[in-house]
Amino acid sequence: MNPENTKKLWSEILKVGDFLKNKLPDHPNHPKGRNSYAHVALEIKNKFDMSYKDLPDDQYDSVLNFLNYIKKNPN
Repeated sequence: MNPENTKKLWSEILKVGDFLKNKLPDHPNHPKGRNSYAHVALEIKNKFDMSYKDLPDDQYDSVLNFLNYIKKNPN
């Protein structure tokens, strides 16, 4: 992904991470709470099989749509 789109996506990831702070369900592997930013980045990596930085530019809108999905469906 080009640097401009990478920067925009990171900004959106941070917004979703901020929104999800203290909203993710508890998990026994995270007794001090879950890291919402890491959660979002990992969900993107699991969905698209690569980091958001490594995705092609034509996936930009798909990632934005997925971020909206994550925001509405925290798990």
